[in-house]
Amino acid sequence: MTRSKKTSWRDDFTTAMMGSAPAPLAMLERGAGCYVWDVDGTKYLDFLAGIAVNSLGHAHPVLVEAVSRQVGTLAHVSNYFASAPQIELAQRLRRITGAGDGGRVFLGNSGAEAIEAAIKLARRTGRPRILSLINSFHGRTMGSLSLTGKAALREDFEPLLPNVEHIDSTIEALARALGPDVAALVVEPIKGEAGVVNLPEGYLEAARELTRENGTLLILDEIQTGAGRTGTWFAFQQSGIVPDAIAIAKGIAGGIPIGALVTFGAASDLFTTGQHGSTFGGNPLAAAAANAVLGEIEHAGLLDNARVRGIELTAAIEAIDSPLVAEVRGRGLLIGVGLSEPVAQKVASAAMAAGLIVNAANDTSIRLAPPLIVGDVEITEFIEKFTTALKTASMETTQ
Repeated sequence: MTRSKKTSWRDDFTTAMMGSAPAPLAMLERGAGCYVWDVDGTKYLDFLAGIAVNSLGHAHPVLVEAVSRQVGTLAHVSNYFASAPQIELAQRLRRITGAGDGGRVFLGNSGAEAIEAAIKLARRTGRPRILSLINSFHGRTMGSLSLTGKAALREDFEPLLPNVEHIDSTIEALARALGPDVAALVVEPIKGEAGVVNLPEGYLEAARELTRENGTLLILDEIQTGAGRTGTWFAFQQSGIVPDAIAIAKGIAGGIPIGALVTFGAASDLFTTGQHGSTFGGNPLAAAAANAVLGEIEHAGLLDNARVRGIELTAAIEAIDSPLVAEVRGRGLLIGVGLSEPVAQKVASAAMAAGLIVNAANDTSIRLAPPLIVGDVEITEFIEKFTTALKTASMETTQ
């Protein structure tokens, strides 16, 4: 990177990047496994994994080899052509989602693109209304932002899509809102950006039954909960239901940008030729990366690791002697630590100073999403550093 001797990388970032980007915490240079190093040589234990993206950690040899090999043959061919990695990935996604032979796959570049495809799928029903939940997050494009249930994120960009309604996360509110004019309910199985907040017990099962009764599509946003993060390939699979479509992205390619919408059953017939597309979607490079990552998750037993390590990590956090720890939420390796005081940013800053990367999702929530390869050593180190961060934040709060 070219830089004047009189400026720092922070200055260069501020002058070169759009003002929508927040001030970076550090400038990272390299990573290995569950660790990253910044340009000053400081080592950090990464318990955010690129916000649930780096499923295999950093510089995993399986991903490195797959990307290196593929870029040497075909990186991009446009959607006028097919490629072997693209077809392999579509078949793999139909298998691991359970969509099977009746399922279909649209490949894009991000979670927001997957949600945009889901919105267009809903429009194909001919019904005007779409429901989502208050305090949900589905992306920042105009369509996905319309579904996002956080008024503060939407207000500066209104008017957004019409006929989108945000309802309480209760079965009663859903039953009241549904009707013959509702095209789809779009819901996160766990609200990640809200601080890893679980839905009420039995919500997905009731939502499936109610949407089926009303002829409404049930579309699940598994962008953050998918790719094995909760201990199964997708969180909905722990509820025993079958949705009409799921949006996935983030961890399925371990850091290479990709997104997908997978449809089930009759919903697979809603799109016809030419109704949706993406220049880069399903390119051979991203598809090869996703095949490598999903294959490694399966063959290395990382679904079980996410489940078991999630239980261990939750128990270890609950055992920390700190008045700040009010509750631990989530499932598998998507964990939210609810704090008793609005000091999440102080905790995250203190953790960073101690060599630990976590995320302050809001004033009272710390979000954890470590790589799926996390083991005993990393969990022990996390507890030590996180306990230190909690003590530091607690002391600053009482001063």
